[in-house]
Amino acid sequence: MQQLSPAGRQALDDIARRHGFSSEAVTSMLWAVVQGHGSMAQFGHPEFGGAGQWMRGGMTMVSDMFNNALKARVDGLCSELAALVASQPELLQGGSFQSQSQGGSGGHEQQQSSWSHAQPPAGAVQSGTASLFIPASGGDWWGPSLRWPDSTGSQNGVRYAYFAQARRLAIEVHGRVTIYDTLDHHIGGFSQQQSGSGSLSFTSQYGLVDVASLPVVSIDGQPPAGTAAPVAAAVPPTSSTPAVPPTATPGGPQGLDVFAAIDKLAELHARGVLTAEEFSAKKAELLSRL
Repeated sequence: MQQLSPAGRQALDDIARRHGFSSEAVTSMLWAVVQGHGSMAQFGHPEFGGAGQWMRGGMTMVSDMFNNALKARVDGLCSELAALVASQPELLQGGSFQSQSQGGSGGHEQQQSSWSHAQPPAGAVQSGTASLFIPASGGDWWGPSLRWPDSTGSQNGVRYAYFAQARRLAIEVHGRVTIYDTLDHHIGGFSQQQSGSGSLSFTSQYGLVDVASLPVVSIDGQPPAGTAAPVAAAVPPTSSTPAVPPTATPGGPQGLDVFAAIDKLAELHARGVLTAEEFSAKKAELLSRL
């Protein structure tokens, strides 16, 4: 989690005063909005009535479902925080993101949302060019070889980042980062199975595709095992006397193979699989090897 810069701390303090929440509560909501990629937030704080969910342009749910005044305050706060987050390119680079979350014990419920840069509401604090956050020293989790993703998300401890132009998909599971080649897939969304292997899948123009079917480019920055450059075979010393290749005879093993192949061709010709011209051409080719 990134640390707030002095400008970011001041912006959140101003938002907290205007909406009537504490700075600590507003900060927790900010992280929830960041995790929802600016389009949704799943939060849990006493000042917001406990656990709840906000979706931009959709419903706002709080534990006290009949407290419409609290819903309106939470919606106003989240809308302003979403606009503030959208102004931070180092947080949400690319302009189009999908995020999913699953719930339920029997099957799985999938939510998918996208966002674009939002306009701040009237009276909102605008950050200008000042960053709200102190830049992280460790860089992006997908490594330096890839730049800005077209979409990112996380599900049940699994993080992913999709790079459409580079045709790469980065998946992080338990700190292990695997980069996949997306080939010609145009990925539109991700889902994770709640039962069984818990594998991650995505939708493309070919339908639902398992991530495991993609070629692996690297694992933690290293090529996968078995893809190392082949070692040149040792060249045997040359002899001053050129070797004379053995001459095949009709009675030898090679001649028997040729006659067996001709018999197969004759069978295919008799069944109508080969035309007379094709049979004659193949037969002549085989006989020339004797």
